[in-house]
Amino acid sequence: MPKLLIVGGGFAGVWAALVAAREAIHHDKELEIQLVSKDPYLTMRPRLYEPDPESLRAPLRPVLEPVGVELLVASAERIDLPRKTVEVVAEGGPVTLSYDRLILAAGSHLAAPPVPGLAEHGWSIDDYETSVAFDRHQQALAAMPDAPGRDSFVVLGAGFTGIELALELRRRIEIHSDAVRAQKTTIFLVDRESVVGASLGDNPRPVIEAALGEAGVELRLGASVTSVGKGRVTFETGESIDTRSVISTVGLTASPLTGQLRLKRDETERLPTDPMLRVQGVESVYAAGDVARAYVDDENIALMSCQHAIFMGQMAGFNAAHDLLDLPLRPYRQPFYQTCLDLGRSGAVYTTGWEREVQKTGEEAKKLKRFINSELIYPPVNDRDAILAAADIDAREENRTAVAS
Repeated sequence: MPKLLIVGGGFAGVWAALVAAREAIHHDKELEIQLVSKDPYLTMRPRLYEPDPESLRAPLRPVLEPVGVELLVASAERIDLPRKTVEVVAEGGPVTLSYDRLILAAGSHLAAPPVPGLAEHGWSIDDYETSVAFDRHQQALAAMPDAPGRDSFVVLGAGFTGIELALELRRRIEIHSDAVRAQKTTIFLVDRESVVGASLGDNPRPVIEAALGEAGVELRLGASVTSVGKGRVTFETGESIDTRSVISTVGLTASPLTGQLRLKRDETERLPTDPMLRVQGVESVYAAGDVARAYVDDENIALMSCQHAIFMGQMAGFNAAHDLLDLPLRPYRQPFYQTCLDLGRSGAVYTTGWEREVQKTGEEAKKLKRFINSELIYPPVNDRDAILAAADIDAREENRTAVAS
């Protein structure tokens, strides 16, 4: 029986496994599918700016087992291309896994900028562990007597995550303490760029700036941090801010596993792929999600985002399975692009296209954001028929239309 091995238990890896299983079942063919994940949960990474991060993950077994996908909780350490094996470390020790086709979907992580003190004194909401640690830090602050920097938060990076976190912080503070403390807290949003949300384009910026103004978020644009101490952050201008909470949201980098393929990677360490999501120049290996540098159309490259990871994973699973089962492959194309940015108490802003044309704002956009965050990104569980239906890539156009409408 041919074997498909998938490394990575995030959105790309999970959906690759589900679609591959669906294709094997649909075509009545045998295919062994094994997914390696560092933990037995799918973390809802796009939601980690929200309160209560401990609730923002879902068990993987109820998603995978109904369609026959084996889950191995382990950390992938080494890829041996000539032997078609991956060495992992599981609870019982090292294990060598073989494959006929490999999908690398190991995701990304925040590589902290080389700012003195940031690694030691900074915080992050990049993954489950760091988000829970930051939330517990907030709880500790709520119980702390008044002290310099206690009620001051500095968010580094005015991109998607930084904006959403800055606009959610007062609600998080209120949950852990009270409305008075939340209101008196000073929140700074810092970026080297001269504008907020430079990567989000010009069109939604007025809406974003208005929301930040209404929330009382202080902007430090065109600013660089030179050091982070236990109770202070210092800028290159010499200005310093007393704070016990510096949260970095910049420096997204692909998994270090990409370096083992010894290919020229892009500036974020992503692997070059062909239209079928095969890693260029490497036999029998596909890439999906944040480790893949893939074109969504003739001009644009997929972003490190849940939106692109899910469908890229689906197409990688489809093609890897079809490759093994002697069925036709399909090129990955995802020309429809949308963003829905949470603006806290100001609602949200929904845009479409790479020009980011604003389609919805306020509460109307917020309803869409809630649907995306609480329903759309969650795969079905404990229901074989529902899981297989969700893994039908021919239904993706209907799903896209449902989100946009």
